[in-house]
Amino acid sequence: MSASNRAALIGKLNNALKKHYKPLPAQPTRPLLEHVLYASLLEDAPAELADEGIAKCEQEFFDWNEVRVTTVTELSQVLSSLPDPIKAARRLKSNLQAIFEEFYTFDLDQLKKDNLGKAVVKFEKMPGMTPFVLSYTIQHGLGGHSIPVDYSAMVIMLATEIASQPEAMSGKVPGLERAIPKNKGIEFAGLLHQAAVALSKSTKDKKARTLLDAVNKGSSKRLDQWLASKRAAKRRAVKRKVEEKEAAAAAAKAAARAALEAAKKKAKEPARPAKAAAKKTARTAPAKQSAAKQVAARPGKKPSAKKSASKKVAKKAPAKKAAAKKKVAKKTSKKSAKKTTRKPVAKKKAPAKKKKASKSRPAKKTAKKKKSANRKLTKRKPR
Repeated sequence: MSASNRAALIGKLNNALKKHYKPLPAQPTRPLLEHVLYASLLEDAPAELADEGIAKCEQEFFDWNEVRVTTVTELSQVLSSLPDPIKAARRLKSNLQAIFEEFYTFDLDQLKKDNLGKAVVKFEKMPGMTPFVLSYTIQHGLGGHSIPVDYSAMVIMLATEIASQPEAMSGKVPGLERAIPKNKGIEFAGLLHQAAVALSKSTKDKKARTLLDAVNKGSSKRLDQWLASKRAAKRRAVKRKVEEKEAAAAAAKAAARAALEAAKKKAKEPARPAKAAAKKTARTAPAKQSAAKQVAARPGKKPSAKKSASKKVAKKAPAKKAAAKKKVAKKTSKKSAKKTTRKPVAKKKAPAKKKKASKSRPAKKTAKKKKSANRKLTKRKPR
């Protein structure tokens, strides 16, 4: 929406509020702390009930520190006249706690002397500080220009199309302070709050509905559609929660049944006698010990290879010894045969290697000479 159209609708809303509602009496002068606490009770509640709630707190409790320390349930009982006492009690207690942690005192009037921006930044950090409470504190306590808009007032802004859904979620209406001057801000905020509380109390309030249609035609119908969609969303959320609970209960039942069936199967199985189990353990123990010994005897592949190699060497050694013995016996037999002859010719013989290696003509001549020498020796008779 353009700024000019928004400003025109805000002007129409201001005129309609003046026609249908009367301005509230001026608020009494309060300390800055009490403005914060009063705004915490005034949000989405009539001004008369907020005045009654803050008066009860001053009567029931010794001071604001005692209110800070008390529980939400006890405080909500004191504020039972408000439309939503639990939410109001939480806002009041949270703001008191945040103020005490930030300033360590409940005297905040010195902030009026400081810059407005610094005080606003400090208040914005507080967890219980809603946009409505902050705007009311700025307008009434710090003297700034900020129009407070709570949830019920934002419904009017949505129905008249002054604000969109994302803007309503932020809690601020852009251009509202520019369309309404500062000297008329308190009056406009009071009139808007009256209409919003009346509409939240009863959506069929005639005065509030005529106000909506006076600002923008068809606003009351848009309000009904929005409320219907909101109810449908709540129903869907409730239905979803019920379905989730039912699914969780069914899953728990199925798990319990499975556990019972498993327990029954275990109970039906015959228990094994202790003697049979002892025998089995006695049988398996020697096998395990022998397996352990085998594993200890075979530490790896490398030692086994070494053992096989040593065995091969041990097998080859006796064969070599036997061959050497045979050679020695042949030599001794040859020597004994030579001793029997008168003139041994062993010195003239060539080595065995030369016989095998040389196959030429000189080798044949030597062989003939040897044969003739052997014949002569055999002819001669020993003495």
